[in-house]
Amino acid sequence: MRKRNLFLKISALVISLALIAAMALCMASCGKDNGSSPAPSATAEVKELGEGETQFNFYVVYEDGKTDTFSVKTDKATVGEALLDAGLISGSDSEYGLFVDTVNGVKLDWNTDGAYWALYEGDTMASEGVSSIPATEGAEYSFRYTKG
Repeated sequence: MRKRNLFLKISALVISLALIAAMALCMASCGKDNGSSPAPSATAEVKELGEGETQFNFYVVYEDGKTDTFSVKTDKATVGEALLDAGLISGSDSEYGLFVDTVNGVKLDWNTDGAYWALYEGDTMASEGVSSIPATEGAEYSFRYTKG
């Protein structure tokens, strides 16, 4: 009986320590990038591009974490068409639409170093290609440097 009580006490102590360690790790990671929208700082320069009835914000997040911010105005139907028209992206056509390898003059090559441009709609990684996403008034889109 005594061994069982000792075992239960030690087990409870080990579980408590594991929970405390897990909470400490969680709290330490709270300050790290969680993929949230790369909103510009109050001093960030917003570059205005294009003409048209639809306006959306576009961010480019580079390898070093710096962000360029654009206000894009367009009459194009998709984000891809608008960004191509503004000269912000380029790439090659594929069976899935435009494969973007260059954003704001910065080219990434998956085959060389595993880096690519990931497309986001707001805080969420896009589930469609840039050629398929409708240009929506007031929306936020970004291409973010990502290493695979």
